[in-house]
Amino acid sequence: MKSLPLGAQPRTLSHRKGSRLLRAKGLIPAVIYGRHHAPQNLEVDVEQFEELVHKAHTEIILVDLTVANDPVPNRLAIVQDVQHNPLTASVLHIDFHEVKPDEKVTIEVPVEAKGESEGVKSGGGTLEHVRFKLKVRALPKDLPDQIVVDVSHMKVNETLHIGEIKAPEGVELLGDKKIPVFAVAAPLTAEAEAAAAPADGKQPEMIKEKKEEGTAAKAGAKPDAKAADKAGDKKPADKKK
Repeated sequence: MKSLPLGAQPRTLSHRKGSRLLRAKGLIPAVIYGRHHAPQNLEVDVEQFEELVHKAHTEIILVDLTVANDPVPNRLAIVQDVQHNPLTASVLHIDFHEVKPDEKVTIEVPVEAKGESEGVKSGGGTLEHVRFKLKVRALPKDLPDQIVVDVSHMKVNETLHIGEIKAPEGVELLGDKKIPVFAVAAPLTAEAEAAAAPADGKQPEMIKEKKEEGTAAKAGAKPDAKAADKAGDKKPADKKK
């Protein structure tokens, strides 16, 4: 995986009020943590970060982080977590996980299918995407953006497991080798579709639900209201690894 450059500054304002002031200036509160250095609060320019995300085109972003006026100015890090405002989708906080170029790291990456399976094309089956992410271990430079699996050979009623997927060079696939990732389900027969449909065409579950709602209303029951949690800033102490 190619790393992308990003600049940062040591954060001078902290707590919720300080974070709001930073965001008003076009800066994003952030924290970097890892095994080799103590956690540190940072601030990142929002425009630079949004440009970096646009260039990445992937969920996994590896950055060359340059921290101005810092004893450790250059750090290699993975964007571990990005916290967004649920209403505006603006970035509220960034977690950077510092890594070393010569040390293997473990992350989860998306897995995608390539090609049209034989069971779908000629057998009328349906390709089922059972597992959407795979856990991998590799050096930072070898980390894949995603795992692409050729499913064109799969026939009806066949399943592809983790142990049958060939990992990219320098990458180790983790997890139980028997876990299914893709499967081709057989098409339903006319008899099976008829058996699955209600004989009278009614939907008893929906009728029962309405009846229960009516009973609750008569009894004066009120639904529980849940307050939306406000997005807060993360403290470095909570993210030690």
